[in-house]
Amino acid sequence: MGKKIIALVAEPISGAALKSAVGGDAQDAEVLVVAPALNSKFKFLTSDPDDAIERAERVQEETVERLDEEGIDAAGDTGESDPLLALQDALQTYPADEIVVCTHPGDGRNWLEEGVVEKARERFGKPVKHLEVE
Repeated sequence: MGKKIIALVAEPISGAALKSAVGGDAQDAEVLVVAPALNSKFKFLTSDPDDAIERAERVQEETVERLDEEGIDAAGDTGESDPLLALQDALQTYPADEIVVCTHPGDGRNWLEEGVVEKARERFGKPVKHLEVE
């Protein structure tokens, strides 16, 4: 088996998208898809995470299904609303060689996505690749 990759996803991604970020390594990799329960500022402040958790579950399930269909060995999990905490938790049990952070382009970003790529590079000491998805 090849590399162990954590793919942090806010939206479902395809195997082709993951391959564009990590190249040929994706086909032989083990991938843990982590979908943080991203929430709006209002729902975060009012402690209403239910919709965000349900959405994160759907995102990771759809991503795992897409990756499996393209022959990429994938499993999934949902994570904390803070993407960095979601990564930190995943790294406790999954010794990833590399992290791929998938975010929305520009104005489509959730407020929790801001700066997550740079902070992940600083905090985790692993290669972090960034993939913007529509």
